Amino acid sequence: MSELDEAWAAALAEAERRARTAGRSELAEYLALKNRNDLLRTAGIEWLVSSFTTIAGELNRTGTSLEMSHQDGHRFQVGNSTMVGRSLTLKNGVRTLVVEAGWPRTPRDGIVRGGGLAYANLRHVGIRSASDELLLTKSNNGSPCWISLNTKHGPGSNLRESDLRRHLTFLLNP
Repeated sequence: MSELDEAWAAALAEAERRARTAGRSELAEYLALKNRNDLLRTAGIEWLVSSFTTIAGELNRTGTSLEMSHQDGHRFQVGNSTMVGRSLTLKNGVRTLVVEAGWPRTPRDGIVRGGGLAYANLRHVGIRSASDELLLTKSNNGSPCWISLNTKHGPGSNLRESDLRRHLTFLLNP
C-alpha cells in the first residue's frame, strides 16, 4: 500500500469516527462500506499483481528471461471511466504483457461497470485476441474474486492461477 493509500485510509477512518460521534449513522455506514470495499479492492489487486510476479520469477529461475517493471498510481481508461491502481509489465523480447488493475478514485473518474469493485486488463500488446478483461467482485463468502469478462474463456468464470500461467505461456510461446 502506498503512502497516499495509507493517508486516504486514515482520512476515511477519521471521517467515519467523526460521523459516528456526530450521530450521522448513515454517513458512518457509507464510509465503513467504502473502507471495506477499498480493502477488498487492494487485496484483489495485490493478489493479481503478486501472483503474476511470483509465476514470472519461477519461470525466470528455470531459464526464461522475462523483464518485469511495476508502477503504482497507474491510470488507464475503461470506456469513459478512469481506473487508478497498479500495473505490471512483463516483456519477453518484443512481446509484452501488461497487467493493469484499479478502480475509480474520485467521482469524476467514473464507475466500474457491472457492479464490480475493480477492473483489470491482461493486455498482450499487439495481440488483442489473447488479452483478457477482468472484474473484481465479492464471492459468496465475502472474499474478493476476479472473474473473466472474455466470452472465449466463458463469461463470468473465476480467474485461477492456471489462467495466469496460460497468459505467461502465451507471452513466452507465440
